[in-house]
Amino acid sequence: MRKAGSSGRKGNPMPNVSFHDLSQLDAASRAALMRRSETDLSGFMEKAVPIIEAVRTEGDAALVRFARDFDKADLDAARLKVSPAEFDAAFGIVDEDVIAAIRFGIDNIRHFHEEQKPEAMWLKEMRPGAFAGDRFTPIRSVALYVPRGKGAFPSVTMMTAVPAVVAGVPELAIVTPPAPDGSVDAATLVAARLAGVETVYKCGGAQAVAAVAYGTETIKAALKIVGPGSPWVVAAKRLLAGVIDPGLPAGPSEAIILADDSVHGGLAALDLLIEAEHGPDSSAYLVTHSRRVAEEALAALPEHWARMTEQRVAFSTAVLTGACGGIVLTASIEESYRFINDYAPEHLEILSTDPFAHLGHITEAAEILMGPHTPVSIGNFGLGPNAVLPTSRWARTCGPLSVTDFVKRSSIGYVTAAAYPEFARHARTLARYEGFSSHEHAVSDVRDRYLAR
Repeated sequence: MRKAGSSGRKGNPMPNVSFHDLSQLDAASRAALMRRSETDLSGFMEKAVPIIEAVRTEGDAALVRFARDFDKADLDAARLKVSPAEFDAAFGIVDEDVIAAIRFGIDNIRHFHEEQKPEAMWLKEMRPGAFAGDRFTPIRSVALYVPRGKGAFPSVTMMTAVPAVVAGVPELAIVTPPAPDGSVDAATLVAARLAGVETVYKCGGAQAVAAVAYGTETIKAALKIVGPGSPWVVAAKRLLAGVIDPGLPAGPSEAIILADDSVHGGLAALDLLIEAEHGPDSSAYLVTHSRRVAEEALAALPEHWARMTEQRVAFSTAVLTGACGGIVLTASIEESYRFINDYAPEHLEILSTDPFAHLGHITEAAEILMGPHTPVSIGNFGLGPNAVLPTSRWARTCGPLSVTDFVKRSSIGYVTAAAYPEFARHARTLARYEGFSSHEHAVSDVRDRYLAR
């Protein structure tokens, strides 16, 4: 890896963006590019253990203490749950254009997930008189985690709450960190109510995961928790996986921008910053086989940074100059495909005038946004598909949050009297071979005698 820099606006030097010429890297250096900030959670897990135990044994008192210590929040147990008055007030605080954008996004997300919802039950006749199928029923209770540490995320509320409501989950609750004054982000409350969720608790981090896993005096225990979070949240989910279903592994943001030589590198640089600005623990790469695109991207970054807030410049700079971000120059488009499939990104954007030419070569990505008019911003804020996505290479085995994450599947079987003899005969044969005598007897003449009564 080498550092690449250029002159910024008004002569200010640009930070040295990490530049990786893939053809010059050895196997160890290539492997290092696959790392995410949460790859090693051992330190977080060790520190999360006493937090979890305190919540388990002390309940609300621990949540209030941790809100003060970690969130600097002025809070007491009576205010852990958002009141109806706080919900009502939120609609007077949030600008009308923001509410309109939330409504727009929720409408699209709801339409998408309604199409995704499986039919309540299906049965197919496997053989004459023998039927098998599936039945889908909602999970009874689910907690939705909405982060706040590096910003406010009503979009996460939209992405988690809408499919849960569409799925028909009867008990839904949002957990989200409080502000120093003990409030919850107003737009998050607006999104929650518009999506159909009226229960919101003021707690975040590992303590929130513990609260919904064990329950407290105020917070009702849930069967499952979904939503992205910091390494603290991810660590707590892993530690409590035997108590609560931790949902899909959604940690700090990560993205790859794949750009071919049909686009300007400045556009690639613009979109590279989208996920990089989430925080210094994000991961973001521009992957291209075009040196022109790479150089144009480097040249454009100062102008893009000049339009961003100081905090987001600091976050994205940390990512693009660090070990989990920057520009990856490949020898060919085929090598770009291989790198992406090895990396298995959370977000993949294909910047090309012909994105469908590349789509068939990508097999490992949780979200694929195609073409110069589909930046990650649009995916994150309401195109329809869910933007809560698996991170840390889990895209190799699981996909985005969906309606199916909020339902459980039961297999259904029904064999008629006419079909029973054939199935019983084959079952007896295999039961005898495997040495299960009770299996065998249950489909033998013993059963026949009972059925004949």
